[in-house]
Amino acid sequence: MRLLLDTNVLLAAILSKKGASRQIVTDGLDGRFIWSCSVALMFEYEAVLQRPEHLAKAGLLPNDIDRLLDTVAAIVEQVRLSFLWRPVLQDPNDEMVLETAVNGRVDLVVTMNLRHLALGLKRFGIPAMTPGPALRLMRQSIQNYE
Repeated sequence: MRLLLDTNVLLAAILSKKGASRQIVTDGLDGRFIWSCSVALMFEYEAVLQRPEHLAKAGLLPNDIDRLLDTVAAIVEQVRLSFLWRPVLQDPNDEMVLETAVNGRVDLVVTMNLRHLALGLKRFGIPAMTPGPALRLMRQSIQNYE
């Protein structure tokens, strides 16, 4: 299964040791799915996770985030943005997520921002789910495969 994780999922994963976001990120780092990411999205991951308020809330240092993102960069399937689809979404900040998903031919976008992304992704036949339902779907897919 090829997934794209929106930045808000990574943020939730560093802010809480429990929950579906943390488990999905852990599963991605363990290679349980193909994690698709573009350079632009990786820069957004870094910019958001390195914000002082997020570091303080997570009890992390900038070096902790650097190590996490180095690990992510080592395992992701890099997506080249061959085609730009702008403007499709109401929020221009979400366009890079949509473009990465479409260019990467992902099976699912995991996000907490369904309101803005789902309609645009639907246009390209790409489903979007919040972390809880996405994790259940992933677990079900693994069981059906085995």
